[in-house]
Amino acid sequence: MHSIQDVNKTQTNSILSVQQLSIHNEAQPLVQQLSFELAAGETLAIVGESGSGKSISSLAVLGLLPKNLRVAGQVQLNGQNLLSMSQTQLRGIRGDKIAMIFQEPMTALNPLHRVEKIIGESLLLRGWSKAKTRERVIGLLNDVGISEPEEKLKRYPHELSGGQRQRVMIAMALALDPDILIADEPTTALDVTLQAQILNLLKELQQSRKMAMILISHDLNLVRKYADQVIVMHQGQAVEQGAVEQIFNAPAQDYTKDLLNHDFGEALMLDPQPAVLELSNVGVKFPIKQGLLNRVKDYFVAVEPLSMALQQGQSIGIVGESGSGKSSLALAVSRLIESEGQILLQGQDLNQLNEKKLRPLRSDFQIVFQDPFSSLNPRLNVEQTIGEGLALKKLSSDQIHAKIDDALQQVELPVSFKQRYPHELSGGQRQRVALARALILQPKVLIMDEPTSALDRTTQRAIVKLLRRLQQQTGMSYLFISHDLQVVKALCQKVLVLRHAQVVEFQDTDQLFAHPQAEYTQKLIEASQY
Repeated sequence: MHSIQDVNKTQTNSILSVQQLSIHNEAQPLVQQLSFELAAGETLAIVGESGSGKSISSLAVLGLLPKNLRVAGQVQLNGQNLLSMSQTQLRGIRGDKIAMIFQEPMTALNPLHRVEKIIGESLLLRGWSKAKTRERVIGLLNDVGISEPEEKLKRYPHELSGGQRQRVMIAMALALDPDILIADEPTTALDVTLQAQILNLLKELQQSRKMAMILISHDLNLVRKYADQVIVMHQGQAVEQGAVEQIFNAPAQDYTKDLLNHDFGEALMLDPQPAVLELSNVGVKFPIKQGLLNRVKDYFVAVEPLSMALQQGQSIGIVGESGSGKSSLALAVSRLIESEGQILLQGQDLNQLNEKKLRPLRSDFQIVFQDPFSSLNPRLNVEQTIGEGLALKKLSSDQIHAKIDDALQQVELPVSFKQRYPHELSGGQRQRVALARALILQPKVLIMDEPTSALDRTTQRAIVKLLRRLQQQTGMSYLFISHDLQVVKALCQKVLVLRHAQVVEFQDTDQLFAHPQAEYTQKLIEASQY
């Protein structure tokens, strides 16, 4: 426990003081009585599972909550209560005093603007000249570790890698030299090596600029490395808060202990089974077109030709850093992009089939994407979303309703969720709906592209347990793409490691973790250790 002197000392040094912050919607409280102090140069981590109130607490600080939510309490920034300010006054605070980095840069960055405008817009609005703004933007790109910054100025967000997009968003947040940086899940979508790079970068920038930081995360490994103080939230309440060492070494609450539990269980034992999917020299390359006539000048190789076989009831994990070719391979196998080589699904070469012949087979191989919020149609409710794939099948209305109910039960969601829309669900619930949409077609192969990366540890553990149970019951095969080796270890019997579009190694999971053959695999394993 802190002494009264310690608390007073903290309050004297604090630049942000949150007292009794409460947020309600019409039906229920979302955040209750949250209080904390943030000192200059300090990092405060707010952790908890999806829906615990982490993000909306930080959005309340910036006055960015929807109008239907009621906010009470006090948020003092250098003695000014932000909750009583008008939107005009808050606009002077945002970016200048408090800046925010959001979880998903692809949705946070304006797709119609180039990098130069994205980063420099706030400076131009404050009257900076174009020349001075460009100079500042190039300096910021250098600060965040982007090579050849002048060349990147003209690029759009979709022309950048995931790591580059995240760095651009950090540069945008730092443009006005804020006193406080709020980082909301800043590394969720990145592989383990990039996560470390981005967080080391944030720490360096924080120290050189003497910024305070609020780090919102579900990844306790990162929190332990980068935070000074921790608040653990559960169902809108701070169930535990204190210094990092105290929370990690002597957690007082069962909920905190559960968050710290990284035991995901073990992959199912598998007897030899026939192959359901065989890849033979499958490679992916994209044409590089130039000139007025848009002629193909060269090719960018996304995946060098590789071969492997996936048995019935087996899971193969595909791991590697951002840009290694993982997602390109998934899209190629699911015939969403063109590839060379043979893709044999139960003996039929998918690459030899046109779209008309392929359509009846699509129910045999389904794909679940990383971000269910993007992959679910916001205009369709849960029932419509899950039942969408049954439209081509000759089923009665009663049969369709029964199958939808069964799919919801399979993914452990209540049937009452049928009338909900994606925005009314938590991240874990949305991912279960995405799974149900794929499972209702009873596929032989389920391809999953980072399906747990945006989820907190307790939800990840529940999803992995669910996937193991479904596999045991149905004999379904998984191609599981992830940068999280702890999850891969708990679900997959074999692991394929990709780097720079090439196979680094491919062996049984136990062997890979015990005796990695490549130095790169060793680094991935070390980066994932808790």
